[in-house]
Amino acid sequence: MPELPEVETIARGVDRAVAGARIVGASVPRPDVLRVVTKSMTFVRRVKGRSIAHAARRAKHIVITLDSGDALVIQPRFTGGIIVKSPAELTEDDMRYACVQLELDDGRRLTYRDVRRLGTVALMNSGELEAYFGELGVEPLSPAFTPERLSGILRASRQPVKKVIMDQYRLVGVGNIYANEALWRARIDPSRAASRVTPDEARVLRDEIVTILNEAIEAGGSTIRDFYGAQGEPGEFASRHNAYGHGGEPCARCGATLVETHVIDGRQTVLCVRCQR
Repeated sequence: MPELPEVETIARGVDRAVAGARIVGASVPRPDVLRVVTKSMTFVRRVKGRSIAHAARRAKHIVITLDSGDALVIQPRFTGGIIVKSPAELTEDDMRYACVQLELDDGRRLTYRDVRRLGTVALMNSGELEAYFGELGVEPLSPAFTPERLSGILRASRQPVKKVIMDQYRLVGVGNIYANEALWRARIDPSRAASRVTPDEARVLRDEIVTILNEAIEAGGSTIRDFYGAQGEPGEFASRHNAYGHGGEPCARCGATLVETHVIDGRQTVLCVRCQR
């Protein structure tokens, strides 16, 4: 599933490509991805003729704001993505997996495509948008994400620290890849109870989370299988992973064999039992 750096990469690419464009037509080939406004005709009526003010990221969502005040809230999940191409540039796969298409006034199309259709496209008004995101946790790249804030989040839970920093109702945007990487850098065992992380360790972990997310954004995210930017470009940060995907290999810090387990939350967790305590 795309995490904060991947979604930020998509959102920035979409914003550069379509901010200021007017939507002259729309179609919904796969209406099962729609949320909030679930009828294709209503969806098309509300977006047609509107201009795109800007696109940005919130948590793991791309938010495309229209001049009407409505917003398209797209959650790509595992195989979803947004592409902006002219009709001639669209491939057979682009059309086969297209779920929602917006025709722009310059002839290009903004397409949300999703192979497995696990992602969603929600058309929300400003009130619905505020209520939806109001339930989520703190943004790790915001000034509100202080060491003290993270320490308080961790002290309140006895769950494994990895699971806590991946909880979107506590801290948004951090998924399995970057949780593994940040905990490796911070030398913290992912299975340790969050409440046992000291304030000093929380400060280090907070700094590593912020650093690694920014580094990944600069590299365009991590392409493992299905992630690509708005122009079809892969992310380059996967080559810099030290933990995720490296189970059974030597630790880049101490040389001990990295251990891979699925015990913590059913997902791939990779750690160095020598370095991470």
